[in-house]
Amino acid sequence: MTVNLIGLGRDVYKGLPTTLCAGCGHNSITNHLIKALYEYGVEPHRLAKMSGIGCSSKTPAYFVEQAHGFNGVHGRMPSAATGAKLANRDLLVLGISGDGDTASIGLGQYAHMVRRNVDAVYIVENNGVYGLTKGQFSATADVGSTLKNGTPNEYATIDVCGLAIELGATFVARSFSGDGKQLVPLLQAAFSHRGTSILDIISPCVTFNDHAGSTKSYAYVKDHEMVANMPDFIRPAEEVTVDYEPGMVQEVRLEDGAHVLLRKVGHDYDATDRIGALKTIHETRDRGEFVTGLLFVDPNGQDLCEREKMVQTPLKDLGEEDLRISRSEWSALFSG
Repeated sequence: MTVNLIGLGRDVYKGLPTTLCAGCGHNSITNHLIKALYEYGVEPHRLAKMSGIGCSSKTPAYFVEQAHGFNGVHGRMPSAATGAKLANRDLLVLGISGDGDTASIGLGQYAHMVRRNVDAVYIVENNGVYGLTKGQFSATADVGSTLKNGTPNEYATIDVCGLAIELGATFVARSFSGDGKQLVPLLQAAFSHRGTSILDIISPCVTFNDHAGSTKSYAYVKDHEMVANMPDFIRPAEEVTVDYEPGMVQEVRLEDGAHVLLRKVGHDYDATDRIGALKTIHETRDRGEFVTGLLFVDPNGQDLCEREKMVQTPLKDLGEEDLRISRSEWSALFSG
């Protein structure tokens, strides 16, 4: 049996059979997650899967069945993810959310998780509708897009990538559920990044939002995708040969020694330019396009645990003697 670098087979990274609609983009994301986690070599007992409420929040049941999992209240996944990371810095915290769970009821929690730079991977499975309540527009629906009955959306969209960059995010990417070649390396780079890694993944809803007039349909995304870069993720312990496509190559070294190679496609894009990233997001949205790839990364930002000067030992492993100061230390503290 073929195994990964820690000796585990691919079956270890699978979960329960999906109950989502056949053809749902979320199922494709699950398959890409399984591939990314397997190749990266994540130990199941060190993975914490977090989710809120919605079709997207069922996804954690469908991969790495042996990992830790917590399904929280609608829009409150970031709180659970933050608590898990603070309790155990050794965990890879992976949050799965949706456009409603993130950009509507959970918008406040999303914003504060980003600005605190919690060391976690935050995936938004974005289909632009509320799939569990019969397909109403969500806050990420584009102006002018229509429901199946022809009703147009008249409200401005909330761009979760643009908002994340504005709030100081240190890793922001966008991809498409049907593009595993781009998405798998982005996921692996997010695993390796220290800080909040935002991945907005356009994931068409085949039941309510895959028709003419939808800007989140399979056909529309394929026809209107503007690729900023195609990434290759290289672990520090591996020797990897990469077949580069024509164009410039930008190398970004991450905190653990891994690095991401970004092959520019069609134009010169600098993934370390925060203002340039926002400009690109706005310009492509005005043209009715989706820009995909690693939109922005800052490998030097401090995560929440660093900023709060937390000890390296996970809090769950600290005993009473580690948490209580002595009588003499207490007296010294108040004598000054």
